[in-house]
Amino acid sequence: MREFLYYSRTAPTAGNYIGEDLQKSGRIDIAIHTVIASFFLSHAVRDDVKLHMIFAGAPDPSKHLELKPVFEGKEGIDKIYLGKKDVSTIIKKMLYKYREGQKTEAFPGYWIEKKGFLELVKELKAEGRELFMLDGDGEDIRTVEMGESPIFILGDHKGLPGKEFKRLKTMCKSVSIGPKTYFASHVIAVVNNELDRRGI
Repeated sequence: MREFLYYSRTAPTAGNYIGEDLQKSGRIDIAIHTVIASFFLSHAVRDDVKLHMIFAGAPDPSKHLELKPVFEGKEGIDKIYLGKKDVSTIIKKMLYKYREGQKTEAFPGYWIEKKGFLELVKELKAEGRELFMLDGDGEDIRTVEMGESPIFILGDHKGLPGKEFKRLKTMCKSVSIGPKTYFASHVIAVVNNELDRRGI
């Protein structure tokens, strides 16, 4: 199982903060493309991916959205279909279903709770997970050794939280996908491709 942790310092933390203009809604459009890149193939969906998203925008940061969609079962009862057109609606509904002090399963395989970025990273590290941070100065991902369940950490257009960056570098291995800067969703597509080629 491969996992991604996407951080956005502007993505809204309440459903009513997501409007029709997704770019003006805390750049939630970037998060939506990240979901699509994580799970969608041509005419198929990936069932070997879990996506964590930390939203740190207004009005109530930070929220941890955890997505491991259930693809089996009857739609609307056992699963919520992850369609491209539906991603923004799913995120919005997840935010609406947040309950203070709880980790809530909004739909089968879709969880939400109040949790900060570094707190989540520490938890994953304490579990003994292998953490990789996407960084232009990191080691080329094509030469990096990794096990069967890696976690890749990346930020939105504003990057990872600056005040926690140095701490993060002590907890993760820095890896790069190459000399050019890509959109977050493209980074995930490249990493997915690398793992596919390795059979991880």
